[in-house]
Amino acid sequence: MADKEATVYIVDVGMSMGERHHDRAVTDLEWAMQYVWDRITGTVATGRKTAMMGVIGLRTDTTSNELEDDVHFSHISVLSNIKQFLMPDIRKLEEELKPSRTNKGDAISAIILAIQMIITHCKKLKYRRKIVLITNGQGRMSDENLDEIVKRIKEDSIELVVMGTDFDDPEYGYREEDKDPRKAENETLLRTLVEDCDGVYGTFEQAVAELDVPRVKTIKSMASFKGYLQLGNPEEYDSAVRIPVERYYRTYVARPPTASSFVLRSEPGAGKEAESSDTAAAIKESQSADADALTSVRTMRMYQVEDKSAPGGKIDVERDDLAKGYEYGRTAVHISETDENITILETFAGLELMGFIQSDHYDRYMHMSNTSIIIAQRANDKAALALSSFIHALFELECYAVARLVMKENKPPAIVLLAPSIEPDYECLFEVQLPFAEDVRTYRFPPLEKVITVSGKVVTQHRNLPSDDLLDVMDKYVNSMELVDTDEDGNPVETFPIEDSYSPVLHRIDSAVRARAINPNQPIPPPSERLTKFSHPSEDLVQNSKEHLEKLIELADVKKVPPKAKGRKRTREPEKPLSGLDVDALLHQEKRAKISPNNSIPEFKQTLAQAENIEAIKDATKQMMVIVEDQIRHSLGDANYDRVIEELGTMRDELISFEEPASYNQFLGQVKDKLLQEKLGGDRRELWWLIRRNKLGLVVERESDQSKVTDAEAKEFMSAN
Repeated sequence: MADKEATVYIVDVGMSMGERHHDRAVTDLEWAMQYVWDRITGTVATGRKTAMMGVIGLRTDTTSNELEDDVHFSHISVLSNIKQFLMPDIRKLEEELKPSRTNKGDAISAIILAIQMIITHCKKLKYRRKIVLITNGQGRMSDENLDEIVKRIKEDSIELVVMGTDFDDPEYGYREEDKDPRKAENETLLRTLVEDCDGVYGTFEQAVAELDVPRVKTIKSMASFKGYLQLGNPEEYDSAVRIPVERYYRTYVARPPTASSFVLRSEPGAGKEAESSDTAAAIKESQSADADALTSVRTMRMYQVEDKSAPGGKIDVERDDLAKGYEYGRTAVHISETDENITILETFAGLELMGFIQSDHYDRYMHMSNTSIIIAQRANDKAALALSSFIHALFELECYAVARLVMKENKPPAIVLLAPSIEPDYECLFEVQLPFAEDVRTYRFPPLEKVITVSGKVVTQHRNLPSDDLLDVMDKYVNSMELVDTDEDGNPVETFPIEDSYSPVLHRIDSAVRARAINPNQPIPPPSERLTKFSHPSEDLVQNSKEHLEKLIELADVKKVPPKAKGRKRTREPEKPLSGLDVDALLHQEKRAKISPNNSIPEFKQTLAQAENIEAIKDATKQMMVIVEDQIRHSLGDANYDRVIEELGTMRDELISFEEPASYNQFLGQVKDKLLQEKLGGDRRELWWLIRRNKLGLVVERESDQSKVTDAEAKEFMSAN
């Protein structure tokens, strides 16, 4: 569980904060609020009820606080007590944080008031306490009783953070020229106070510059498995080894926040009707005015079965009345609840060693999962010593262990690989899942370094094989694009560090949501340069590789392929090869008059490509119709069904391209009638089911402008009857 937090922001809204300095386009307050909004919206986004915040306005026009009777606490207003912030609180705060018409107000008194707020709220409970002061240091500040303030801050374990506009910060390397004497005196006072409290003192020059750095969310580790790493069966053998271990994720995909569905809240009278709707129902209400306009929805599912005797031909069934079944061909095999244990393997939780493999015999592409780490059971010195011995043995022998992992009882087993990792102050086993035999996809490709002819002769010099000069230039080009550079001392330095490669989608959505929460009517700012940094190679890499790339293009004879022509196929001029030769004339290719059933698809495409008018297209389509019907009629069972499906798919795509969807729609209608009337060699309903499954239905208007078929008509046409 996350720790409780109580943070109080003290925001200086004095009249001087409304001024612009050092050629900035925004006021000091607007500039500083970039940091404040970033911190507040980041906390609100977590949705944690234990992350609470309060806001104090410094140098306000009015006074509103518990100690307002004391003159030292004048012009200080508590804008929000410590509580969980929601989006309406952000909107309200945005309206209140405007430059005032006075410069009166003591920042030290505001810190005392913030301490009082934290003590009152947190009492003696365990909280992470923090006070953040935002100021330009130009108001009057009292240096009385600073020792008492420091003592109280330390006693209550409060972290004090002071951020100032144009504050001098030697560590960051910023210094403001011609500084006002009072501001310089106040900066010295605040710096001394922060240093005595062991707090944080900084300038907004650094804080605003670092806002572009995406914040990586810290995830509290939770063990995904606790059990025993064992070798042998301890129930049968006394020599079996059992080591208590725990498993934690080392890598896990961080996903962006998901959007939820909301609807506008209706009037009270209409709300009752909405609650009875089958599609959505309100599940909670918000107390804020903004949230009252929206209500979240809950989807509801209805299960129906066909029943001709019922009104509408269907009846509703309860989910509990449904039975489970497994698809077997075109039928479903029912398995009752009492027999469900047949499909469940009886397993017991554990991590059992199966064998070992040399590290150089393992292929990295076998990784099938996220990476986890295996460590010894916490606070178990005996287990830590045993696991350390096992890790060192694997490391010294350069071996990996193969184990069988069952996360929980009766869960499917997984085969995992265990690799040793030894750091100066940390030892563990890296664990990744390995594939079963069914998970491996084997593909064969021709070799890249030789050509094998039909007769079996091996050729090493060929126009399709790279020459030695080409390989040499390619090596130089690849080396010039190396992502590891060297520093002045010759030590390797990564130019693509993994800690700087942030997820663009995750952080872009997060920043867009936070920007919209603060400014609902303003455009969303562009993404940070840090998110787009690795979207293109660096200029140094491009410049270093430019010379080698030009040589590579010259040796490989790379030519630019002309863009693919768009438009109607039947009115488009045929593409000419780069050589300018007439390939058809060289091959003495004659225009095809008849399509062969044995090579129907290529010849159909070729005939359409050579068609000079619409009649030729229609003639080729009629020939394909005859071929398809003949193959259906003479198919022994479903022997020709796959071929027919492929031919129908080709006809559909080609006729859409040639803007003749009506020919396909007409033919498909004829095929359906003949199939359902058993005029194509008997009962061929299975073929119609395959046509529906492969989505080879009528061409609709959204697929081709020449079609007059609507989606509703196409859906009705594809029904079984």
